[in-house]
Parts: sequence; structure tokens; C-alpha cells
Amino acid sequence: MTPALIWLIAGVVLMAAEVISGDLVLLMLGVGALVAAGSAALTGNAVIDVIVFAVASAGLLWLARPALKRRFLHTPVVRTGIEALVGKHGVVLSAVDNEGGGRIKLDGDVWSARSFIEGQRIEPGTKVTVVEISGATAVVSPEP
Repeated sequence: MTPALIWLIAGVVLMAAEVISGDLVLLMLGVGALVAAGSAALTGNAVIDVIVFAVASAGLLWLARPALKRRFLHTPVVRTGIEALVGKHGVVLSAVDNEGGGRIKLDGDVWSARSFIEGQRIEPGTKVTVVEISGATAVVSPEP
């Protein structure tokens, strides 16, 4: 087997193994091996091939990998359930105070609500923002 073919096989195997790891390290090493395969086909000098592999792999790991990770591996935070309601806007249906007897309409549902600020009374028809969910009660603040 020629050295170029060995580097080519190593590059393909490393890039295929990247599917399992998912951290982009093996992909960078695989591309480095492909560059070394090109070097082996051109020069035939094993020392130069190893140096080309090391330089290409290190460059990809330090330069390309961080940018690719930011671009492709960033997982957005998706809030679900009651966490998704925090920050939403609703309308007061019956007067809301700090005692928790009021009602608001939030995302098409009626919720029991209490005001965020102690002693504050929010009148029906007022637009509010959900500050937190406490049990089955929305803690709200009037919109400015």
C-alpha cells in the first residue's frame, strides 16, 4: 500500500468516527490526514507527510473547530411548560391583588393570579406580564 492510500484511509476512518463522537476533533484530524495524503502523493517523504498532518490538524483544531462549534453545535434553550409562560403577556379579567384572588387570561387560558408587588391592586382590563409561576398561580406585574 502506498503512503498516500494509507493517509487517505486514515482520514476517511477518522471522519466516519466523528459521527460517534460529535465533538469535531476527529473531523479535524481526518481532514489533516487527507491533506497529508495529498502531501504523500506529491512528495513521497514520510517526514514531510507527518509534519503536514500535524500542522494541518493543529491549525484546524485551533482555528476552524471553535468557529464550527459555535455555528453548528450551539443548542438553543427551549423553555417548556410553566417556564415558557414567564415573560408572557396577559389581560386581567378580575381584580388582581397580592392575596391571589384575581384572574387573568394568558395564552387563551384563565389563570389565577396575584400581583408581584405587595399591596398593589391591578384592575380588570389591564395588560400584565408574568413575572413567575408559583404553583398554579401566575405572579404578574402591570405593563408600563
